[in-house]
Amino acid sequence: MSIIIRPMQPADLDDAKRVILSVAASMFGPDDPEGFIARWWTLLTDVDDWPRVYGPPRGTFLVALDGERFIGTGAIRPLDETTAELKRLWLLEAYHGRGIGYRITQELLAFARAAGYQRVWLSTDRVEQGRAIRFYERLGFHDIPPYNDSEDTMFMELLLSPEEK
Repeated sequence: MSIIIRPMQPADLDDAKRVILSVAASMFGPDDPEGFIARWWTLLTDVDDWPRVYGPPRGTFLVALDGERFIGTGAIRPLDETTAELKRLWLLEAYHGRGIGYRITQELLAFARAAGYQRVWLSTDRVEQGRAIRFYERLGFHDIPPYNDSEDTMFMELLLSPEEK
């Protein structure tokens, strides 16, 4: 397996959006995945503006590739000085169960620690994202009250230990 995880580059934008929307379509629009992707393509404004929303030094946006094929994404962005948000963690179904999502997440959490965050929050859909929720729970995330007005139905937190030297 020659999986590479690296920071997103400007030329990666369309491929990253295609991964995000393809995986989302399999859950939220399985009867018309291409229609789902077309409807949501221009609505991923945070991804379109990734250098500002997820840019260093307080954020990062990672992509995972299998050779030349884009297979996953994940990002960290600041909410405040001590809290980061885990966003856009998506992995093509064919790559589930291989530890790739874990690797992406560990790189994102290491980034958050190094950037000085004390906690990472995330929001997700309680019904459609059951597998993701179990993954987050295994990593140590736990339920918290809603922290924004998104349409997501579940909010979680992971307290970060200081960066290990």
